[in-house]
Amino acid sequence: MSVIVFGATGDLGSRVVKHLNALGANVRCIVRTGSVSRAKELLDSTQCEILEADYESLSSLEKACHGGSVVLSTVSGLEPVVIDFQTRLIQASVNSGIKRFIPADFAVDYRQIAKGENRNLNLLEQFRKIADNTKDIQVTSILNGAFMDMLTGVAPFILYPINRILCWGDRDIKMDWTTIDDTALYTAHAVLDHSTPRYLYIAGDELSANDLVKTMNELTNKKYRILQPGNLSLFKGLIRVTKFFSPGAGKKYPAWQGMQYMHSMYSGKCKFEYLDNQRYPVNFKTVKAYLKEFLEGGISKYQLKG
Repeated sequence: MSVIVFGATGDLGSRVVKHLNALGANVRCIVRTGSVSRAKELLDSTQCEILEADYESLSSLEKACHGGSVVLSTVSGLEPVVIDFQTRLIQASVNSGIKRFIPADFAVDYRQIAKGENRNLNLLEQFRKIADNTKDIQVTSILNGAFMDMLTGVAPFILYPINRILCWGDRDIKMDWTTIDDTALYTAHAVLDHSTPRYLYIAGDELSANDLVKTMNELTNKKYRILQPGNLSLFKGLIRVTKFFSPGAGKKYPAWQGMQYMHSMYSGKCKFEYLDNQRYPVNFKTVKAYLKEFLEGGISKYQLKG
């Protein structure tokens, strides 16, 4: 099987390529024009063909996809990437005779989030409508909740300096967490599976704020408690104020976007009803195991880019 990967130089994409190598796939990574040298440096430990394409040109994307069996997108960005580029890419896939497409959806269940509540998730929903209206191609989205790696301090769920778990709303609302690497391995298996459904739902763990308190108490022998500044309505108002005073125009992850994601998770709307973890041989890491490794120095604090 020939797998065409877009976004292979990113964190998730590069890990998927590594796992595809291990599973014996023939991988072709398509990068932007002029980016081949940098891509070769970033992917030098993997076995893949690296080709460049003009991401703004449908014909160039068609040429890059020619002869492939499946197209995987792990790109990240705002509307020019999530909507405009991926729309060209799925059309190029169809025009090239490719029968399967996996978009860069890796997130919570964005279909449950109302318009205006979460910018980045709303973009995924907007592209979903485009993908579902594209004929002659099988689309599969892999939803993994939130990346567990963010719990190292990037997302303020765990406030390490003051031994608190930040909570808005219900302390017992379960949230889905999966490590980036487990998501990548599962994705590699899904890419090579011809019979994938429209959606696959995975989570390495399902924890509430109260569960995080218990986990951190057990791991640190410290007294962690809930810090609950207010309810979700107050949080939504705070997000509006933050967005007004610090709009972060053009940024993928301004402060208010992270707040929107936290609001979506604590709302409970995007919680998965069931999981497809058992579909492929992935030994999912739990939050407790991941944080234990982090606290013991085996994992560095995750660095969010963009």
